[in-house]
Amino acid sequence: MNSEHSTRIVEFATAVTTAMGLKLQAAVTETPELLRVNLSGEGAEWLVRRRGETLNALQHIVATVFRDSVPEEQRIAVDCLGFRQDKDAELRNMALFMAGKAVDTGVAQEMGPLNPYERRIVHMAVAERGDATSESIGDAFVKTVIISAK
Repeated sequence: MNSEHSTRIVEFATAVTTAMGLKLQAAVTETPELLRVNLSGEGAEWLVRRRGETLNALQHIVATVFRDSVPEEQRIAVDCLGFRQDKDAELRNMALFMAGKAVDTGVAQEMGPLNPYERRIVHMAVAERGDATSESIGDAFVKTVIISAK
């Protein structure tokens, strides 16, 4: 992805948060798998209230608007005050724990409900183990992930 796209994403995220009455700055960090928009500034804590529901909504909007601008293998994440990064690590650790429990006991474990971004983190963590599998079930945007031993 080029810097022009990153600049457009930052400008868009800043415009949306400004329209929300927040004075935030946005910076982008990029890896081949992830383009992370980091927000900080006055009123930033407002985005992470209620388990980050507003931050999740903002991420969904940004990802939808720029879906065709990023390579298919790269995702967009919007973070604020390190909230998402901490939650991602917590979710990954929980997925690994549940996969271990599924392998040790032979009983499938459920995680959810999870949105698509969260499900991807769980599926990737479980796949790293090699001795467990995961699948999403449900009809809606938010689904449950079943983790079981191979």
